[in-house]
Parts: sequence; structure tokens; C-alpha cells
Amino acid sequence: MEVRSYVQNPDGTQQVVIGEEKRLSLKMSVIIIIAIVVALVVGAVGMVLLIKLKPGFVNSSVTEINRSEQIVTVNDQGIADGVENIYDSVVVVKSYHGDTLTATGTGFIFKNIDNEYYMLTNYHVISGGNNVSVQFTTGEEEVVKLINGDKYADIAVLSYNTKKELKVGKIGSSEAMRVGDTVFAIGAPLDSDVYSWSVTRGILSGKDRLVEVSTSNSNTVDWIMRVMQTDAAINSGNSGGPLCNANGDIIGVTNMKLVNSGVEGMGFAIPIEDALEYADNLIAGKDVSRPYIGITMVDANNRNSAAKYRISPRTGVIVESAAVGSPADKAGLKPGDVIIAFDKEEIVNVASLRYNLYKHKTGDTIVVRYIRNGEVKTTNMNI
Repeated sequence: MEVRSYVQNPDGTQQVVIGEEKRLSLKMSVIIIIAIVVALVVGAVGMVLLIKLKPGFVNSSVTEINRSEQIVTVNDQGIADGVENIYDSVVVVKSYHGDTLTATGTGFIFKNIDNEYYMLTNYHVISGGNNVSVQFTTGEEEVVKLINGDKYADIAVLSYNTKKELKVGKIGSSEAMRVGDTVFAIGAPLDSDVYSWSVTRGILSGKDRLVEVSTSNSNTVDWIMRVMQTDAAINSGNSGGPLCNANGDIIGVTNMKLVNSGVEGMGFAIPIEDALEYADNLIAGKDVSRPYIGITMVDANNRNSAAKYRISPRTGVIVESAAVGSPADKAGLKPGDVIIAFDKEEIVNVASLRYNLYKHKTGDTIVVRYIRNGEVKTTNMNI
């Protein structure tokens, strides 16, 4: 489109000026187009060089998407490198009673001292047998020595002496982990002959969970464990295996799965710091020392026991007997008393009594609050 402008001459006539604005606009448009083309070319060249010089800039497992005949590649290497870092240190643990296989689980090598390789697993994996063997990723199965174990910590230590060089897992830090971080577990779920060294991946779903557990085959809850929660699939046979961060550093010992209708993706692991503290004591020949108060007890919500002592079912723990000369006896506790608190911590059941008691050390004094004949009383108990 033609642009006209008019200039007034001194004699009163007008002079027509045509096309100046158009010529200026075209010149500016050309400059802008050239600048855009140069920027696109430089950017494309830079991206090609970056990918060639730094292959990890784009991840590596491949998904192809056909978009109008153009193949788009999306890469995600996942945790394969981390799995390789720990894989050969994981063993299948087999517990035998005589020649009968009683249980299988998982373990891992965590220490080597002068060709003595030490392995961690769960106490409940080996507690029903009298001899233990482990199978390595090479397929070899060897009889190992049970150093010791602790049922409340659910930790057991095995050892195997060999001049062969075995893979020792790298210890990480559960305390450094954040909720939402990637984790994975390795274990031998279900049939260990078929599914050994299965890898499952998830996230760290929670820290410092207090979970009630049973240390026997009964349905009675008798212990509370401090554990980490994960949604990585944990199945029967995974017990004792490592829970690792994305690099393959061990941050926990897998020990249970919450099984309930409507519950899915809730597995638990003992923090590695807690497991190693128990393991080092077991290797050193030290018994795990816990305070003793000398009572037999039952949950106060047990209707039969509540009826026996003529009390209404409630939270707390009923004292059924107190050993002569025990801390409980010296503190004046008697059968029928209902313990409801240690210091300021509420006692809900047998599990919470043990949990709060075992936070103390031998020689500590606990202020015990209890109910006798409907009246709340307190006493000091030296443990």
C-alpha cells in the first residue's frame, strides 16, 4: 500500500512525498528476520554440541513417540547404576532346622575384617532354625556362622570366612534422606529359586514411623519399632534385604510389610544407623542390654484380665505379678495395678510400655503413674 505525505512549499504549493515510511518499515523487518534466523541457527548448533560433548545431558533409556513421522526419543537411565553398586553384596538367606528348610529371606554383606565377611539380616528370618546358609549371586550356597541376634531389634549377624573377594555394600545415611527421595529394595520374594535378587523401586514415604509389631507368631502386639516407610514393593522373602538410595548406598534393613485390606504400598525398614549399632554390639560379643522391671503383664483392654481384677477395660497395662526384689516390687507395685504412664509418656499397652521402658538406661529412675482401686497413684521406680 502506497503511503503519501505532503510538504508545504514557500510559495504556497504542496509537494507530494511517496513511500518513505514503507521503505523504512521494510528495512526494519529485514533486520528483525535476519536476527531471528541467526539466533535459531546458533541455538541448534549449541544444542548439538552440548549433547555430543555431554551425553548425560539427555537421559538414556529410550521411549519413542511417532509424531507426524518424526521420531522423538525420551531417555531415563533409572537406577541401574545404583543397583549394580549393591547387587553382588546381596545374599539369599536360608534357615534350616536339621535338614528341613524353615524360612528364607534376604541379607547383605556390610563389613569385611581379615577375610571375615559379616552379613546383616532380620532375626525373624533365622530364629526358627539351628543352622543357616546363604546363596550368592554366583549361585554358590555356603553354610555360614550365626554370630548372634536380637528379636526386639529384629537384627541378626552372620559371618563367612573366605579368601575369595566378595562384594561389600556401601553404607549410606538414612538421616540424610528426605521424604520423596528415590529408594529401591533388593530381595528374594516368594519363591527364592525363581525371584531372587528382585529389584523394586519407590520413594521414601515417611521417616521415624512408630509401628506396633509382634515378635512371636501370635496376634499380640508386644513391641514398637522406629522405622522408615516406603512404597517400594516389599513381599515375603524380602526381609533382611537392603533398602538403598538411588546410588545404591544402604540406608535401611527391610523388615516388614503392613498387610491389611485396603492397604497397599506400605513397607518398612530399620534405619541403617540403628541396625549397625546393634550389629556392632553383637559382633563384639555384647548382649543387648535393656532395663528390667520384673513384672508379668497384660493389656488393660483385655476383657478377661480386666474382669479378673474387677476393673473396666481401658488403656494401660495390668500388673499380673511382680518378682520379689525386682524394681517393680521395690516400687510397691502389686497384682491388679494398672500402669498408665512412665514419667510423662502415656502407657497404652504392653508394646508402648516396653518401648518407653527401653528408651531408658539401667540405673535410671522412672516416675510411674498407676491406678489402684480406682485411685491414681505415683511411685518412683529405680531400674
